[in-house]
Amino acid sequence: MIENFTVTVPAPSGMQQRTATVYVPDREGKFPVLYLFDGQTAFSDERATYGESLRMGEALSALGAGLIVAAVDCDPEDRLTEYSPFPFRSPFGSSEGKGEVYMDWLVRTFKPAVEERFPADGRAYLGGCSMGGLMTLYGLCRYGSVFSGGAALSPSLWVAPQACAEMIAAAPWKKSPVLYLDYGSKELKNHGERQTEALTACLGALLKRGANVTFRLIEGGSHCEASWRAQIPVFLKTLGLI
Repeated sequence: MIENFTVTVPAPSGMQQRTATVYVPDREGKFPVLYLFDGQTAFSDERATYGESLRMGEALSALGAGLIVAAVDCDPEDRLTEYSPFPFRSPFGSSEGKGEVYMDWLVRTFKPAVEERFPADGRAYLGGCSMGGLMTLYGLCRYGSVFSGGAALSPSLWVAPQACAEMIAAAPWKKSPVLYLDYGSKELKNHGERQTEALTACLGALLKRGANVTFRLIEGGSHCEASWRAQIPVFLKTLGLI
């Protein structure tokens, strides 16, 4: 079952009404919840920004996964500010770095609403691609006691490599959440030296912390939904969700 409803989100430009989409397994029981970023690209090609989505509902049904997935559309006007904990300027755009505002809303408002409305068992995970991957890593660092793990696919670590590494070093983990992190070989080549250096710095910081991290370099992987969609069974298995 997939259900859509409206939520009020504290966007960078002010409060916005957005669509939340939630997938619930078609069977009895209580299930963990995976909170995804970029809800408009999570389930439906018709709603996806570039015409292709992750098709999460189809993937979960085919896998028989006992998992709820909850996703909220991103800010259509300033996604970079909403989905970055750090301010930055780049050829791809700039950000005021207000990711903290969105993450606090997800944890304090959206998550309790989902758990009240749907058959959640109390376990929570994060997942996202690109800027959503960055926010996944940020969410695990800031709220490691709330989330059991997360999947950061092609995370945009290039926006602030040093800040990302310092964020990991300072994460108040008593026990590291499980982290799945990947990057495509094709996109790594296309995105240049800055992304390679950022990835190296963050993986080094994770290893120093003794983090429970699985990293994969996806041979031929690109920065697109089709490439990310192919990793769904892998990251779900890594997180212990199938």
